[in-house]
Amino acid sequence: MTNLSPNIPRPLLASLVALRIGVAVLFMAHAVVRIINGTIPRFSEFIGNIGFPEPSLIVWCITLIEIIGGLLLILNRGVRYVVWAFASIAVGGIVLIHVHQGWFVGEHGTGGSEYSVCLLLCLFVIAASDAGGVFRKVTTEINT
Repeated sequence: MTNLSPNIPRPLLASLVALRIGVAVLFMAHAVVRIINGTIPRFSEFIGNIGFPEPSLIVWCITLIEIIGGLLLILNRGVRYVVWAFASIAVGGIVLIHVHQGWFVGEHGTGGSEYSVCLLLCLFVIAASDAGGVFRKVTTEINT
């Protein structure tokens, strides 16, 4: 694959980095709030009720992936792997939870798929940017 990053304007590079960091923060916030608000047992119960074994373990794994993966995205490490993990979490959330709540999240509905689909689109852009070498260019420019 040809590395096109040298031809990308600086504002676009900055916006892609902002997207990567912003998505990382969103996933991390989701996990941290789950811990702070003490909703891990409730989420575990939900996961167990739909038939998953070891629901507490699954919820803790999701939570840790969101926190560690978010840190890795911010640090621009393992981007493709983190994107894959986050996309899996988002798709799982859509299939198991959000699709049953409709499309809209806020004003016109509650808990729908809209937000998760937006996150998936953002993850797609992050993965494409990483594959194209965009983030390596930014890292190189920062370090020089």
